[in-house]
Amino acid sequence: MSKKVLITGANGLLGQKLVNLYLEKPGKQLVATGIGPCRHPLKHRIHYIELDIRDGQQVDQILSAEKPDTVIHTAAMTNVDACETDKEGCDAMNVTAVDHIATACAKNNIHMIHLSTDFIFDGKEGPLDEEAEPNPLSYYGWSKLKGENIVKEKAGKWAILRTVLVYGVVHDMSRSNIVLWAKGALEKRQDIKVVDDQFRTPTLAEDLAMGCFLAEDKGATGIYNISGKDFMSIYELVERVADFYGLPKDRIHRSDSSTLNQPARRPPITGFKVNKAMKELGYNPHSFEEGLAIVRDQLLAQANG
Repeated sequence: MSKKVLITGANGLLGQKLVNLYLEKPGKQLVATGIGPCRHPLKHRIHYIELDIRDGQQVDQILSAEKPDTVIHTAAMTNVDACETDKEGCDAMNVTAVDHIATACAKNNIHMIHLSTDFIFDGKEGPLDEEAEPNPLSYYGWSKLKGENIVKEKAGKWAILRTVLVYGVVHDMSRSNIVLWAKGALEKRQDIKVVDDQFRTPTLAEDLAMGCFLAEDKGATGIYNISGKDFMSIYELVERVADFYGLPKDRIHRSDSSTLNQPARRPPITGFKVNKAMKELGYNPHSFEEGLAIVRDQLLAQANG
């Protein structure tokens, strides 16, 4: 029996990685959705539907018509400072839209896999397991926690996958990420200030996509941490990027979060323990350096057309 999987946010970093993964999986039918036209380079192979998840009627119509076995809900407003300054926009994407999807999933008996974040925590300690008590510091964090609670309350059969600081490269990217930013700045010999008081377990986009696939394929329910397993400060992360790509480190300057002047507060220490996902789903993330090698090869392939 072929299983049908619908992805929201298919134009984003995780969304495109999921499309890549599902195109190679026998016995899976893929429905990709997103705002605006399909940005994936293999669009001729993809069943793509334009979908604005903020429109409850549209969500209901498409999920009722397509009747997927699983929805992997990756679409969200993830710019933390933009969420702080545009609370209405943040609520529409991260709360109301989740309600639309959870409701439609319950109505059509669809397994819902919902992506969440380490920013639901206050960052007093880490790495964290799935039992840690949420206490967000930012509006973005609160919106994602509200989304989680809606999924638990309304979705019927659900899994919540929490992740941390996703990096990677895809075709036609709408946003950069920490690895590409650091690499680009250091290649241009720009001075960069990097915080040494925030700690994370950075996540390769391919690993996160594989975590979503494993949860879908096994019909997993409950909460899972899906991140990298290497725990480091943002400063160490940037140093490791420089070391890996053979870039000089003299332009990397230590700073702390208080100097950044960002609208939203960040949790100082997060990062995840991924033992549960490894044991129950067979999740096995790459090391940080293995992830950087994958990004390097993909950038080279893009440059060579």
